[in-house]
Amino acid sequence: MSYMEENIPFEDLIKDALGMLKFSYAPYSRYFVGAALLAENGKIYTGCNIENVSFGPSNCAERTAFFKAVSEGEKKFKAIAIVGGPQGKTEKYCAPCGVCRQVMAEFCSPDFKVIMAKSPEDYKVKTLEELLPESFTPQGEVGQDAE
Repeated sequence: MSYMEENIPFEDLIKDALGMLKFSYAPYSRYFVGAALLAENGKIYTGCNIENVSFGPSNCAERTAFFKAVSEGEKKFKAIAIVGGPQGKTEKYCAPCGVCRQVMAEFCSPDFKVIMAKSPEDYKVKTLEELLPESFTPQGEVGQDAE
């Protein structure tokens, strides 16, 4: 997948996500995550994970970026870059949790790109459909035949 084919600045999104690691508030898990979300209009919304001692009110980096974008009126997206790891070390690919995948399904098409990165040079890209097949969407369940 190349930058020109998709018209998605993969490396730039990854750099923005890496920049968000310094804002991560993860005193309990010590697992720092940053995200950069590309809207269809080209604007980038960033987010970091924010933990809470009781864990339930915690928020993932991906959802922080989505909620920031939606709260500013944006509802159409092309891609998201996600980075993270223990103490902010990005030695492994950081995949979105199930709740974040479902939030993506609320606002994104099945071909929405999820970029999981270790660095701007080392990343893999999956579609939302690959990460959350047969998901619930505002249009109904994906992959289910209507009866």
